[in-house]
Amino acid sequence: MKNKNYDKFFFWIVCLTVLAGFFILFSASMGLLSRDGADFSSIIFKQIFFGLLGFVIFLITSKINYKKWQKFALPFFIFSFLLTLLVFEPHIGFGHSGAKRWINLGFVNFQPSELLKIAFIVYMASWIASRKDDIKSFKFGFLPFLVITAFVGLVLIAEPDIGTLGVIAITGACMFFIGGGKYSQVALMFFLGLALLYVLVLIKPHAMSRIMVFLNPGFDPQGVGYQLKQSLIAVGSGGIFGRGFGMSIQKFHFLPEPIGDSIFAVFAEEFGFLGGLFLIGLLLFFLYRGLKIAMNSSNSFARLLGSGIIISIIVQSFINIGSIIGIIPMTGITLTFISQGGSSLAIALASVGILFNISRNG
Repeated sequence: MKNKNYDKFFFWIVCLTVLAGFFILFSASMGLLSRDGADFSSIIFKQIFFGLLGFVIFLITSKINYKKWQKFALPFFIFSFLLTLLVFEPHIGFGHSGAKRWINLGFVNFQPSELLKIAFIVYMASWIASRKDDIKSFKFGFLPFLVITAFVGLVLIAEPDIGTLGVIAITGACMFFIGGGKYSQVALMFFLGLALLYVLVLIKPHAMSRIMVFLNPGFDPQGVGYQLKQSLIAVGSGGIFGRGFGMSIQKFHFLPEPIGDSIFAVFAEEFGFLGGLFLIGLLLFFLYRGLKIAMNSSNSFARLLGSGIIISIIVQSFINIGSIIGIIPMTGITLTFISQGGSSLAIALASVGILFNISRNG
């Protein structure tokens, strides 16, 4: 199993997705030209910069033997956790739209929860692989898993970043099951997740409003329901074939965050139902090929690490798409590889680099 060739088919899927993402972002960014204070060029050049940075990091992580990540899993996780806490430091951390998720590094803004996401996956892969048969135990497997996830969850709830918490929790549960967890334990996680969601709806007003919009898409169309309303108009007006590249109307003045979590609505308006199916199909191929790499690896750490990486990317992508078309509540998380977000793009590419190393050395 050593020194295999990289999975070239998977490589071209990644390249196609990133390239498509850049063109979609370019088109969506044009909608900002009509908005006061919007800087089209800075958005594009920033995404190019982080894309190139991500590609460099991808080359580095694809050369590092994945087994070395296991040795530094705990320090990496602790560092990422402490870095995420800096969003609450008033001189470094700052917020947007009521959420404190970023830190100012001087030359660039960084979202540490993106790093925490991959650090959690690396640590969980190492921890579950070391548990072996104990993972089925409530005391030595299930309970410690819940405690570790809860520590991460408390920080993300405080930001708040419920969308990222959902991605991490679902990814962690999948890894736990792949590592040997019982069906009953996964089912209990699901019900605990529902209970946590219920509590969040009670204590977080914005969470309650998003649930209300989900249950009734016509709720408060000029307020909390505005984004979903405009997203559905964009998706619906795209029809079967779309208006054509660059021809979206909703990105001008109407769609909130057209380069962020609403970018799929712009894509669907311009490329239509068939374009949306193509993008979803591309993501499903990405999932299939990535899981094939992970499951064909020779040891449990590689299987867990590779599975965690690919599942987290796909879960985030489908949560974003699902919220834009109204089949799940709005979360505010971005579409991986496509939405604006330097931290997300760079770290996603770095994560894929690890997966490429697994495809060669797994």
